[in-house]
Amino acid sequence: MHTFSRSTLARTAATVALLAIASTTVTARAVSQSPPPPAISVTAVGESRVSPDRAMLHVAVESQGGSAAAAASANAARQTKVIDAVKAAGVAAAQIRTSGYNVFPEYAQGAGRAPRITGYRATNTVQVEVRAIADIGQVIDAALAAGANNIGSVQLYASNTDAARREALQRAVAKARAEAEAGAAAAGGSLGTLLELMIEPTEPPRVFMRDMAMTQAAVGNVATPIETGESVVVSVVRVRWQFVPGQR
Repeated sequence: MHTFSRSTLARTAATVALLAIASTTVTARAVSQSPPPPAISVTAVGESRVSPDRAMLHVAVESQGGSAAAAASANAARQTKVIDAVKAAGVAAAQIRTSGYNVFPEYAQGAGRAPRITGYRATNTVQVEVRAIADIGQVIDAALAAGANNIGSVQLYASNTDAARREALQRAVAKARAEAEAGAAAAGGSLGTLLELMIEPTEPPRVFMRDMAMTQAAVGNVATPIETGESVVVSVVRVRWQFVPGQR
C-alpha cells in the first residue's frame, strides 16, 4: 500500500488543476477563433410616387417712397389688400404668415461724390399655404390683381405620405431579397434565417419648386397655369440573411 505525504498530494492536485485550466483555455481559444457563420448583406432602395395636394407660396409687395415712413405706409396699404384678396380666394387666416419685412434706403453714386439717399424701399413678404391644389392659380391671380408685385416661388408637396412610404419600404425589402437570393444562388447556396433588417432614415419627399418671379403686368388677363407633377418617396433598407451552402 502506497502512502503519500501531504506535500505530494498538494502538488498533484495543483498539477491537475493547471491541466484543467490549460484545457479550458485551449477550448475557449478554439471557439473564439472559429469563423462566423456565412451571411449575405444587401442594401436596397425603394421608391413610390405621390401627387402633391398642397402648395406654399411666397407673396411679396415692394413699395418706394421719399421717406422710410412713406414707403412703409404705402407698402402696408397694398399688402393689406393683397392679404384680403388671398383670404377671399379661400385661404384661411391661419394659413398666412409674414416671413419677411424690410425697409431700407436706396442710394445714388455720383462721380467724385459720396453716395446720397434718393428714397426708400419697403418689402413685405407673406407665406401662403394653399390646401386645395386646384386653387393655386386662382390664389396667385388674386394676389397679383390686388397689388402683389413679386411671387418668389411655388412649392408643391403632399400632406400625407404614410401610405406611399410604406409602399416604398415594401419595394425596398422585396428588391433586397431578390438580390440576396440571386447572390446566394450564384454562390451555390440559398438564403436562411433573416438576421437583421435596418430601415435607414430618409429625407422628406422631394418637392417640386417653380420660380415664379411674376409681376402683375406679366400675367395680364391670362389665368396662371400650375402643373403639379409628382413627388418621390424613398425608402432605404439594409438587410442581412444567413447563407446556407449547397450540398456538395
